Amino acid sequence: MHDFLKKKAPTLESDRLIFKPLGLEHLSHTYVDWMNDRDVVKYLESGGDYSYEMLKDFLGGVQNGEFLFWAIHLKSSNKHIGNIKIDPVWMRHMICEFSILMGDKIEWGKGYAKEASLRIIDFCFMELNIRKINLGVVENNTVAVKLYTNLGFSIEGVYIDHGIYDGVFSNVLRMALFNKNYIEGSK
Repeated sequence: MHDFLKKKAPTLESDRLIFKPLGLEHLSHTYVDWMNDRDVVKYLESGGDYSYEMLKDFLGGVQNGEFLFWAIHLKSSNKHIGNIKIDPVWMRHMICEFSILMGDKIEWGKGYAKEASLRIIDFCFMELNIRKINLGVVENNTVAVKLYTNLGFSIEGVYIDHGIYDGVFSNVLRMALFNKNYIEGSK
């Protein structure tokens, strides 16, 4: 097992962002508000009925576990604007699962999701030696699908009418990015 997987996520940086291990220090009413905001959670598996205590329990579990789970902060103000994680990681197969939540709607449309994703993808490929990153995205979440496509992810499969998102049965796309394709594409 890689050393990073035996401890907390390391603090990382990109041009405009700092990635801090997610934990109880991120407990706030603002975060609870994200988890109850229909626009933020409509394509997530959780949310819509969050309480402060539920968030506290969740963050305590993350803090006490061994996760590659980061809070995304703006360098300029230290403001917490979202989360990003790599979990689970299967080192035997050299693959992992990627997800991102941009909770602060004021910061949407400023390129932070792409910047954060690129930094964590680089971490996976360059520091963990992952060969393939997987993710699932609701097909109707066109903003996320566009982001992942622009990052180089390709569709490997479609789960038809997989779940109810935003009140309707929706397809879920399974997408993947291979290390070799990412490295070749960035040259």
